[in-house]
Amino acid sequence: MQDPNVFAGAFVDRIGERRKDPDWLAAAAESRDSLFMPVWRHRCLVEAAARQPCLRFLTRAEVAEEPDSEWIFLGLYRDRPVFAFGARSSSEPYAALGAFEELRKLGMLLAPDQANLAAHARALVLWHESTLFCSACGTATRAVAGGNARRCSNPDCGKTHFPRVDPAIIVLVEHGDRCLLGRQAGWPEGRYSTIAGFAEPGESLEDAVRREVFEETNIHVGEVHYHSSQPWPFPSSLMLGFIAEGRSVDIRLNDAELEDARWFTREDLRSGFPKLPYHISIARRLVEHWLNA
Repeated sequence: MQDPNVFAGAFVDRIGERRKDPDWLAAAAESRDSLFMPVWRHRCLVEAAARQPCLRFLTRAEVAEEPDSEWIFLGLYRDRPVFAFGARSSSEPYAALGAFEELRKLGMLLAPDQANLAAHARALVLWHESTLFCSACGTATRAVAGGNARRCSNPDCGKTHFPRVDPAIIVLVEHGDRCLLGRQAGWPEGRYSTIAGFAEPGESLEDAVRREVFEETNIHVGEVHYHSSQPWPFPSSLMLGFIAEGRSVDIRLNDAELEDARWFTREDLRSGFPKLPYHISIARRLVEHWLNA
């Protein structure tokens, strides 16, 4: 079995049944054995003086002064309950304990289990921040199910809101001894990557692959084969990776999503141009899979 992509992996026992047990959650939230993960301005807390970056978990005593926090129960991490929360301080909190860092930077530096946990925490904290009011009636919502849902506080509405995950396809298209890569205008000079886009309502993933590739490059796609997936918490996507067969070769940029798209051989990709996708991404995993095929 292949190693999981960055941010992926079943490292946390989510024990979903405990989300419906308020007494157990209350006891866990007060336990000295529990771990707490602050997310501040979309960043995660890491040890200040560690030789290799690692998450700085807080104890219940260290978060005792956190005002009006809604603990988000993530599950059991190394057999200990772990909660995330959004730190609301205007200045960087817990400065004596560590530093808050961007998860894009940390993804390849953290141990795989910690990268997975940080992605989980960040995604849920950002979802809570964006779901403070009910989309049906506009009334304030409150956290329920251990922070894994929010419910409208209007008794005439009571709508329950669940965390949103946006499915997106990402695909390496191959044709003979070449693969198709494109670049967006805002990327670093020389960087190319695989084709990607969000799945639309009423669309299968295979249909989304064929549509996105044609919309962006005018290439017709035949066979589509699943490779792997990656949670992408920026803020809440799930990247679904594929290898696909190109059935045409003439590129035309149909929707202006890309600045350029080209066919590359393996020799091209090993030459230093183009620059390959970042190691943190499933795009890089797809390219390396094709290079080593």
